[in-house]
Amino acid sequence: MAEPQTTAPLLLWLTPALLALLLYGLGQGFVKLWITEVPPARFCLYFACARAIVMGCYFFTNPHASIFDTGSHQIFAVGVLAYLLDGTGWIMYFLSIIAGPITIVGTLSAAYPALTIVFAHWFLGETLAPLQYGAVALVVGGCIGLAYQPADATNKVVGRAWIPLAFTALVLWGAAQTVVKYDYQLGATDANMSLYSMIGALATLGAYGLWKGRAGAHSLREWLRSFLPMGMMAAGDLGVLVASRYGKISIVTPLTGAYPLVTLVFASIVLRERIMLFQWGCIAAILVGMFFCTS
Repeated sequence: MAEPQTTAPLLLWLTPALLALLLYGLGQGFVKLWITEVPPARFCLYFACARAIVMGCYFFTNPHASIFDTGSHQIFAVGVLAYLLDGTGWIMYFLSIIAGPITIVGTLSAAYPALTIVFAHWFLGETLAPLQYGAVALVVGGCIGLAYQPADATNKVVGRAWIPLAFTALVLWGAAQTVVKYDYQLGATDANMSLYSMIGALATLGAYGLWKGRAGAHSLREWLRSFLPMGMMAAGDLGVLVASRYGKISIVTPLTGAYPLVTLVFASIVLRERIMLFQWGCIAAILVGMFFCTS
């Protein structure tokens, strides 16, 4: 059985995790609204800029240890590695969207929390109570169900290049979350981790965005429509960063990865998309799983 948690530790990780869930869901909703107006490479560039602003502000406004302190070099290297993996995963995801149907790619990428649970058990020795494993399965299964959409005449698979790209993103995201938690175990702080996140994003998403997305006109309308969702995603990353310090990564990742629930509500209200009976079942599974995850 997992050790019972007191109210204070629960709130320390659950509050930022739920905020991240909300921000991720809204950010993805706005991306869905404006994806036809902004190329994927531009989203990478704007995401790197937004994360640099959010994480940089958090780093400079909170106490932080110097990266040059004796003994902190390993923490710095591991932290940067985590966000290099995360940023590379995002690039693979955007490439897979270009190479294949986003509906199928989204279904596969929604399963990355399951890999995080496996990696956390193998490399960090994290274990959950049987009820929590069942709850996490409900959350992950519900997210995969929400992301799934059947193929139709406008959504045909024209090749298999997207498969290794999407699978690579899946593995990289799962590994990145595990490495983040490992770095906290080494002694990393929230503030310093925000610096590592900023460095990793600029070195991967920023570099790719400049390479592939700098050509062409950059209108103020595009910047605004990119920075709003990307700023929400970056703020969500900060929430995950804080939650990962205090909570088990085996629970934090599935909870924050349940953002399709919020995106679906956004799409229903803003885009006037109808919620089908199957999706209502997925919503119920996610909500039940989220409740029992924290028990």
